[in-house]
Amino acid sequence: MKGKKAIQVSQIVVGLQMLFVAAFILVALFYYSFFSSASNSASNSTSNASFNEVEQYDVVIANGRVIDPETHLDARKHIGIRDGTIVAISEQPLKSEITIDATDLVVAPGFIDVHSHSPTILGQHFNVLDGVTTQLDLEAGSYPVSFYGEHLRAGAAINYGSSVGHFAVRIKVLEGIDQPYIFAGDKTVVMGSPAWMQEATPEQIEQMRLLLHKGLDEGGLGIGVLLDYMTEAVSDAELAMLFDVAGAREVPIYVHVRRGYTGDPAGLIEVIELAKSTQAALFVCHISHNAMGRIGDWLTMIDEANQAGANITTETLSYAAGGTSIGADVFRRRDWQAIFDISYEDVQWVATGEWLTKESWEKYSQEQPAGAINHHYVKEQWVETALQWPRMMVSTDALPAVDTRIPTNPNIAGTFARLLGHYVRDQNVIGLHEALAKVSLYQAQWMEQAAPLFKRKGRIQMGADADIVIFDAKTISANADYGDPYQPSTGIEHVLVAGQQVVKNGVHLEQVYAGKKLLNN
Repeated sequence: MKGKKAIQVSQIVVGLQMLFVAAFILVALFYYSFFSSASNSASNSTSNASFNEVEQYDVVIANGRVIDPETHLDARKHIGIRDGTIVAISEQPLKSEITIDATDLVVAPGFIDVHSHSPTILGQHFNVLDGVTTQLDLEAGSYPVSFYGEHLRAGAAINYGSSVGHFAVRIKVLEGIDQPYIFAGDKTVVMGSPAWMQEATPEQIEQMRLLLHKGLDEGGLGIGVLLDYMTEAVSDAELAMLFDVAGAREVPIYVHVRRGYTGDPAGLIEVIELAKSTQAALFVCHISHNAMGRIGDWLTMIDEANQAGANITTETLSYAAGGTSIGADVFRRRDWQAIFDISYEDVQWVATGEWLTKESWEKYSQEQPAGAINHHYVKEQWVETALQWPRMMVSTDALPAVDTRIPTNPNIAGTFARLLGHYVRDQNVIGLHEALAKVSLYQAQWMEQAAPLFKRKGRIQMGADADIVIFDAKTISANADYGDPYQPSTGIEHVLVAGQQVVKNGVHLEQVYAGKKLLNN
C-alpha cells in the first residue's frame, strides 16, 4: 500500500509540475504579446509606421537635418513617403527600395515661387535645379486660365499655375483680341496697344468684371494686375472694380503698383486704401524694386494698415536689377532716368548682355519694343531691409526662358540659392529657419486664401505633400549672373515633387514629369 501511495503522490507532483510549466508558458506568452504590442505602438507614435508598413514606403529620406518652418522642427530624422505624401517622420531608420541618403544635408519644404513669367520647359529645368517645386505667375496671370502652361502640356517637372490676368481680360474687352498670356505661340505682348493706353468705358469695365469672375470660376489663383504698365489707362473706377471682385470672391489681388519718382509711396497708398475698404487680400509685387530708398517707409505703411485690419503682404527678389520690356510704360511714356536715378549705361539688353547707349536704346525701343532689358538701379541695402521684414516672401520675377541661345535674367536659375548662400550663410542678413519660411511656408499660408490645396504645401509634416528640397547649407550658391543666366545653382542635391525624385545628385531627371497644374478648386 505504501508503494502504491508513493506512486500516486509522485503522479500528483508531476501533474502539478506540468500545470506550473503550462501556466508559466501562458504568462510568458501574455507578457511577450503585451510588450510586443506596446513596443509596436510606441514605434507607431514615433514614425507612424509598423513593421508591416515600412516596406510600403515609395521613398525614404534618411539621416537628414529636417527643418519645418511652421513647427520649428530642426532635427535629424528619417522621412517616409507614400503616394506623394509624407506619412512618416521618424527618429528610427525606415526601409524602402528607394532611399535617399541626406546625411549632412538640409531637408526642407520645396520652394514656392509666386512670381515667375517662365512656364516653359527650360524655365522649369533651371527652376527645379534651384529647389523650386511650385512655379506660379500671379502678377501677370492669364486669361483664360486654361491656356496657361501651353509649353507644359506634354508634362511638367514642377507644379504650376496662374492668377486671372487683368491685362489679358483688358486686351480682350478693349481690342477684341485673344492674348491669353504675355507670350502665346510665337506672339509676344507689345505694351503699346490701346489696352495699355486707353481708359475703359463703364460698359467695358462691367465686361471685364464678368470675365474676371469667369476666370476665377475656371480655377484662377487670384487676380493679377500689371497696373504700372498701364498707369494712365486704368481709371479709379476700374481699379476699384478689380478690388471689389477680389474682396467679394475672397481671393488675393496681386498688384505691380503705379511707380512714382524714387520711392514716392502714392502708388502704395492707393492700393492700401482699396484693400482696406474692400477687405481684399493685397499682395504688393517686388516692393524693394518700387520703394527703392524708402523701403522702410513702405513696409511701415503696410504694418500700420495690417494693424488696422487689412490683409497685405509683399515680396522681394534676391537679384538687384529690375527686368522687364523696353516697351514698358515707365520707359515709353515717363522720365525713367529720373524715376530710377540711372541712365543708358546702367541698362543691359538681355538678348546680348550688352550695356546700352542712347543710340542703341533708341534703336532697340523702335525695332524690338517687346525686347527684354535689365536695369541696374536697386541697392543691396534695399534688399537687405526687405528681407528683414518678418513676413517677407522671396520670388524670382523670372523673365521668359525658351532657348539657351536667347539669354534671360539670372533670377530664373539662382534666386533661391543666392538667398541661402549669399544673404543667409555669407552675409548673415537673416537666419536659415527664417529664410526657409520666406521661400515656402509664407507662400503656402498666403495661397491658402486662393486654394485649399496649399495647406499641404510649404511644410515638412505628416500628411503634407512630398514637395521637398535637399541641399547642402555649406556649399549652396548661385552661379547664374547677368549675361550668363543659364548656370545651375550649386548645392541643391535632390528635389522631390509629389514624392517623385526630379533632381538626383544635382542632376535634373528630365524624363520625370511630377508637376501638376494647380487650380483653386
